Amino acid sequence: MSFEQSQARRGGFVLWFTGLSGAGKSTLSRAVAPHLAAERHVEILDGDEVRTHLSRGLGFSREDRDVNVHRIGFVARLLARAGAAAVTAAISPYRETRDEVRRHCEAEGIPFVEVHVQARLETLVSRDVKGLYARALAGEIPHFTGVSDPYEPPAAPEVTVSSDGEEVARSAEKVLAHLRARGLLEPEVRA
Repeated sequence: MSFEQSQARRGGFVLWFTGLSGAGKSTLSRAVAPHLAAERHVEILDGDEVRTHLSRGLGFSREDRDVNVHRIGFVARLLARAGAAAVTAAISPYRETRDEVRRHCEAEGIPFVEVHVQARLETLVSRDVKGLYARALAGEIPHFTGVSDPYEPPAAPEVTVSSDGEEVARSAEKVLAHLRARGLLEPEVRA
């Protein structure tokens, strides 16, 4: 193990899941968390929960969405500074804003791992029990990310998973393999 890997393992990191609503960010973050918890404290910053408790009152304008993402990034950095694995699961639709969060982390020496959770629109519509996609496609919901508002996929995420093309366990293993390769998790022990 290199010195860099040893240092990275002792400190916290930010694991940032991004993707459209219903893509599986929360599901995947919950699948990965127990593996991280074996080595360090883990906190999941779920986009819906953050909107309820930390960003109440914000709307869905670009400015409000950016404020929300910056708040999530700030809390994630605080957790990572304390040695935790800060796992975020938020749409975070704008590449520039996600990249700003990454730069803030890296400026503090906090490893940042971006995971793009992608799925086809047809899959997202079929998973949507609230019918929000159908309403957005019918023009009833303005500023709906991926329909009437943009989603800018990451240019170079560390990991990309396809939630409509692979099982959750396979996607989780891709994320964990990357974290092991970066020295953020202990290598997997094979029997």
